Amino acid sequence: GHIGLARNRLPASARVENVRPGDVTLAPSQLSDEDRETGEVALRAGEVAVVTLAAGAASRWTGGAGVVKALHPFCKFGGRHRTFLEVHLARSRKTAADFGAAPAHLVTTSYLTHDPIHSVLEQENFYGLRDSVRLSRGRSIGLRLVPMKRDLRFQWEEMPQQRLDERQEKVRSSLRHALLGWAESAGEGGDYRDNLPLQCLHPVGHWYEIPNLLLNGTLHRLLQERPQLRTLLLHNIDTLGASLDPSLLGFHRRSGAALTFEVIPRRLEDRGGGLARVNDQLRLVEGLALAREEDEFRLTYYNSLTNWIDLDRLLTAFGLTRSDLADPARVAAAVRDFSHRLPSYITLKDVKKRWGHGQEDVFPVAQFEKIWGDMTALPGLQSNFLAVPRLRGQQLKEQAQLDSWLRDGSGDYVESLCAW
Repeated sequence: GHIGLARNRLPASARVENVRPGDVTLAPSQLSDEDRETGEVALRAGEVAVVTLAAGAASRWTGGAGVVKALHPFCKFGGRHRTFLEVHLARSRKTAADFGAAPAHLVTTSYLTHDPIHSVLEQENFYGLRDSVRLSRGRSIGLRLVPMKRDLRFQWEEMPQQRLDERQEKVRSSLRHALLGWAESAGEGGDYRDNLPLQCLHPVGHWYEIPNLLLNGTLHRLLQERPQLRTLLLHNIDTLGASLDPSLLGFHRRSGAALTFEVIPRRLEDRGGGLARVNDQLRLVEGLALAREEDEFRLTYYNSLTNWIDLDRLLTAFGLTRSDLADPARVAAAVRDFSHRLPSYITLKDVKKRWGHGQEDVFPVAQFEKIWGDMTALPGLQSNFLAVPRLRGQQLKEQAQLDSWLRDGSGDYVESLCAW
């Protein structure tokens, strides 16, 4: 669950409205042959790189255990089970075959995921893409906190809850009373250290993944190898349909925007905000930032987080140029200053504590995050929005989604984008 700090929630007086006609470009119906041709030229010239976010601990995927989701063999493609990471690299392999140039593929990692991902890539010889794949090691880390009792009460009493039968409600009430006692005895708001070290730390939100490319020198080295690079396609590890579509790329280039975000038609189960007009400004807004929960259900489009980035315009927003990337101190100062323009959120995450002998408990802990979608709220940074089919933009957040994901044709769609 997510809890927005009061100071980072939109005020109750904020006017949150749904999108208007013309706010969103519909793909593929409103894209032109010229867009497709522009994108194909850029792909053949090697001007595009993919950035796959693989730094998270996948707590929703596992129900609280910390795992490397990128390496989970979740579905059978091409005769054997494939991992999330292998699927994304197979898409890059197909792009290379279609356009005669292998796009650079950057995989962002964290303290939790870097070594396992690197080990598997070495073992698999980078799935035949050694010259194209780069790992971007995370340079930001957070320490989880014992939650405040008021945050737990807000989560349980103010947020929507499934109503259980009388006996189950008594069990749940008893458990929550025990967790409130644990939070008080452990020290509300204090450092969470009563677990394995890897369960006490956390990645600090996907906003940091692009700045990490600047901080760790990955982007600087890539630009030295590929000075023609102009555009990045950013997507989550669990957004399996996010391919280098030439028409979408061409639209982004033609628009002249710094950022083009892909949104998908919203379903009832899609929680986490979406595309809205906030005080007449078109932007992505997180559900945890909304003062009223019902505002989220009025939004037509859900944020897939897949995002086309104009590299030079983004560097300009940070106050940097390509040549500045060789100066670590200047880059660090620019990232730090820019980060102050974005809100931070408190989120509650379930974390397992294993006692041994087959016994384990799940505790709610608090952590801080910054979110990439908040870039759309910044003045002076032009953002466009593309409505794409759900097959392209939907995310696999929980294993319970797999059956419906296969039945609705998503699995076949993803396989059509890949070369094994």
